[in-house]
Amino acid sequence: MNNAQIAAKFEMLADLLEFQGANSFRIRAYRNAARTIEGLSQQISDILDDSSQKLTDLEGIGKDLAEKCQVLVETDKLPQLEELQKKIPPSVLAMLRIPGLGPKKAAVIYKELGISTLEDLKQACLDEKIRALKGFGAKTEQTILSGIDLAATAEQRVYWAKADKLVQRLREHLESVKGIEKLTFAGSYRRGKETVGDIDILTVAESSTEAMDCLAEFPEMEEVIARGDTKMSIRLASNMQVDLRVVPAKSYGAASLYFTGSKEHNVKIRGIAKQRGMKINEYGVFRVNEDGSETFIAGETEEDVYAALDLPWFPPELRENRDEFKLAETGLPKLITVEDIVGDMHMHTDATDGVNTLEEMIEGSIAKGYQYIAITDHSKRVSMANGLNAERLLDQWKTIDELQKKYDGKIQILKGLECDILEQGGMDLPDDVLEQGDWIIASVHYGQNQSKQQITDRIVGALENPNICIVAHPTGRLINRREPYEVDLDAVFQCAKENRKFVELNANPARLDLNDVYCHTAKEQGILIGINSDGHKVEGLDVMRYGILQARRAGLTKEDVVNTRPWNDILKLLGRA
Repeated sequence: MNNAQIAAKFEMLADLLEFQGANSFRIRAYRNAARTIEGLSQQISDILDDSSQKLTDLEGIGKDLAEKCQVLVETDKLPQLEELQKKIPPSVLAMLRIPGLGPKKAAVIYKELGISTLEDLKQACLDEKIRALKGFGAKTEQTILSGIDLAATAEQRVYWAKADKLVQRLREHLESVKGIEKLTFAGSYRRGKETVGDIDILTVAESSTEAMDCLAEFPEMEEVIARGDTKMSIRLASNMQVDLRVVPAKSYGAASLYFTGSKEHNVKIRGIAKQRGMKINEYGVFRVNEDGSETFIAGETEEDVYAALDLPWFPPELRENRDEFKLAETGLPKLITVEDIVGDMHMHTDATDGVNTLEEMIEGSIAKGYQYIAITDHSKRVSMANGLNAERLLDQWKTIDELQKKYDGKIQILKGLECDILEQGGMDLPDDVLEQGDWIIASVHYGQNQSKQQITDRIVGALENPNICIVAHPTGRLINRREPYEVDLDAVFQCAKENRKFVELNANPARLDLNDVYCHTAKEQGILIGINSDGHKVEGLDVMRYGILQARRAGLTKEDVVNTRPWNDILKLLGRA
């Protein structure tokens, strides 16, 4: 059993325990272990085979979890998990993904009404059976009904970041076949969409049989759905579907374009081809002759296919038929890359809810080659994260001033804070404290169910505060888990522009907030975007690349992003220099 499978078992165990109402610390331990294991570069089985290494040396892996890992590697089973699965149908776990429902209420619904699927739950809501349960009511019933679609989506699509880890495992596995000459992962994964529903693989191979045999031996494979001469579909243990197509070399570019999509982009391409007396499909570009016959023109590379239509090669992230064809008329933008980022301006330490110390976060940022970082722990309103009051914050800033001497010439450490916007409006800490900082972030963590006007007024009020530099994760969404709160982003953008402030694209793959459409809107309105990791540990700094991918989908260039600039230039943009 590989790391991904072990992590999935621990995640399922945590879900089932949460449904049972087990100890929250126990549940969190399994989830933390799953994240640690999934992120390892070395297989758990290899660590167990190496007498010089111990699983208990890994972060969050104690003796009990180490023993469970060993059982999974040796038997592919976990008795505790199997026992829980006998008591609770796996389908019932989908209910836990409904925002606002929670494990206790989900358990009541299951035990009292025998409901174990989202379909049955939806019907029960429509029949007004949920409101009759003790502790529920009409409002709770409506909340559940509103969240069912989100829960269903969460069952079908995974974060791009999670799909990427699967893709890397598939790539490594398939590249072991010497006869595979070319390999592309297409579909929504290649376009960098924030969630992915399935994996599309295109190959050019000497033997399609050999390529498909290799896929059939992928360790995470659960079932072969279908297999033909050149196409194969499998289902993984995670329920993800993987489709493999073996295509001729002369058609590889055309197939790559076709199966990358999007559907809307491809429709536009076909329309352009038709206007020029051509035909385009997954096999290539063809000239349609007067007698109705077709002459092959191009197909080996995507560049050839686009050139046959007098079009430039479009980066996959732009292929959504938004404005890429209009941009092509004057020249496509040079999209931002990870290498363009020179500073990370949103991160946390163990002073609040982070894992690593202040110095460890600094050292981790130096290793990334950043010119500057902002340490932005939470303010006191976020009590569950041990948020900083004024005294603790000023002590931390004093420590940063002292550490700056140690790291002078290596990195600039900005005195920052993620300051909550209070439910009634205004900032969580007084202005005479905030004005002593370098980089103050404003964010909404509480009161997210307020009216659109209330939330908009709170954010606009924060942006009008001269001490605030940027608003973090502006819509508050958690992908597949929580819908955005109601907010008038046009008003927020207008206020940001008038007050020379910025908006954030939070790179955490569970957030990616702002989304690509809103990032594009901000760009059009001339508002600079800060792409930040919101890292809570050193490894968390690595999520920057997910934010960059989202930014590329929005068509952002280096010039559209604030933290591609030196700190002194940012001060000028803020009107402070």
